[in-house]
Amino acid sequence: QVQLVESGGGLAQPGGSLRLSCAASGFTFSNYAMSWARQAPGKGLEWVSGIYSDGTDTYYAESVKGRFTVSRDNAKNTLYLQMNSLKPEDTALYYCARRVMDYGLQYAPFDEYDSWGGGTQVTVSS
Repeated sequence: QVQLVESGGGLAQPGGSLRLSCAASGFTFSNYAMSWARQAPGKGLEWVSGIYSDGTDTYYAESVKGRFTVSRDNAKNTLYLQMNSLKPEDTALYYCARRVMDYGLQYAPFDEYDSWGGGTQVTVSS
């Protein structure tokens, strides 16, 4: 069955870095666009970043642009999110999700994603 499993979260200091991974299984990973989204305590789900199925195009929310980098390794069925210059407001549960279409990835509503991981917690605090 389809599985998305996030890892790499933890506690980081402001200005620090973390690298999240999302291991995919049960489907042809290279056929799907992928995104990262996050949910901070008491807030709604926020789209963070997305990448086309072949990795050629990447997109970022304004809140993370220039600090986060999304990438994927289709040979390893893994999605990544490199997070640098972390801020306390980056504290959230981070999810990866798949979408069958590349086009419009940066504007896609969440109901266009058909599978989600369970999330990995990122806490940024001194």
